[in-house]
Formats: sequence, C-alpha cells, structure tokens
Amino acid sequence: MNDIISLKKVERKIFSIATQDGLTDIFLGCVFLVFAVAPFLSADLGDFWSSAVFVPFWAVIALAIWLTRRYVIKPRIGEVKFGAVRRNRLHRFHIVMLIANAIAFALGLWLSFSNVELSGSIMTIRFVLICLIISCLAAYFLDYPRLYVYGLLVGLSPLIGEWLWSHGYASHHGFPIAFGITSSVMILTGFYFFIRLLRANPILKKENILEELQDE
Repeated sequence: MNDIISLKKVERKIFSIATQDGLTDIFLGCVFLVFAVAPFLSADLGDFWSSAVFVPFWAVIALAIWLTRRYVIKPRIGEVKFGAVRRNRLHRFHIVMLIANAIAFALGLWLSFSNVELSGSIMTIRFVLICLIISCLAAYFLDYPRLYVYGLLVGLSPLIGEWLWSHGYASHHGFPIAFGITSSVMILTGFYFFIRLLRANPILKKENILEELQDE
C-alpha cells in the first residue's frame, strides 16, 4: 500500500516537472490578451465575433508551442510517459474541458444571434463564473496550482475594469488595462519558467558527453 502511494507521489512530482516549461502559461496569456484587444473591435464586429476572429491566432500559438515542446523541450528533458491513472485523469480533463468550452461557445453564439439583451452586470457575472469554473477544473485535473491564481486574476479583471471605467480612469469598460495586466502576468511567468528550464537543462554536445564519461 505504501509502495502504491509512493509511486503516485513520484508520478505526480514527475508530471509537475514535465509541465513546468511555462508554455501553458504563455498560451493562456495569449488567450486572455485577446480580451484586451477585442473591445476596440466590438463596435464593428460585435462582442462575440470580436473575440472569435482571434481563433486562428490561438491556433498559431498552439502550433508554435507544440513545435517548441517537440524540438526544444524534448531534447533537454526527454519524453515522459505516465501510467493508466494519470492518463485516465487527463482523458477526463479533456472531456470536461471540451464540454465546458462547447457550452460557453454555444451560449455566446446563441446570444449573438438572438434578440435577448442582457445587462452588463449579468454578462460580467457570467464571464467571471465561466472563467472560475474552467480554471478550477483545469487546476484540479492537471495538478497545476497556478491556474487557481490565474482564474482569480481573470475573474477580477472585468470587475476591476468596470471600476476603472466608472471612475473615468479607462475606456472600453477597463478591459484593455485589466486584461492587459492579467495576460502580461501569465506571459511573463511563462517566459520565466521557460528560460529557467532552458538554463537548467542545456543540450549536451558530444564532446561534453565524452568528457563526462572519461571523468567517471
């Protein structure tokens, strides 16, 4: 029994190390950076499409991250394969996230084409709840504690933005400032962990490997 618990702890630690490359943080920062830019487009495209047009941008970022992991991260730390329990948990996470995002997308699409008009406060509350639920689910299933913090930052962003806007300190309900800061925190945090990983795991050249073997 103790051996099983120890193996789970080891696997959890390895999973944590393998996901500390900072690239997920950078991707999330790029996603929420859109909310700092979209308000400038909402007058022409509407609230929904001013964000939806950035889907290709997110796809490009996701591809760049995949290539970075494959050709930059993998040669340094190798490829980690996890047991059935961890794979099943990741599988459940992907299903839950797919459902949650599909519901959010469908709701946004329905509001875009329907004649229903919601007040700004209800829209803000809906956005905050969706972000908090998704971030907490992701943090739990992925053992990624920073996602709790990011969820809180994202949830507070529209509230802080509204306060700045109502007091005349910002335009567009304060979204460009509030989400600009939030996304910058994520991106900078990601680059910190990414650079730290590169420094801690340099690619060994053949001559360096031979020297290490000779020293042994």
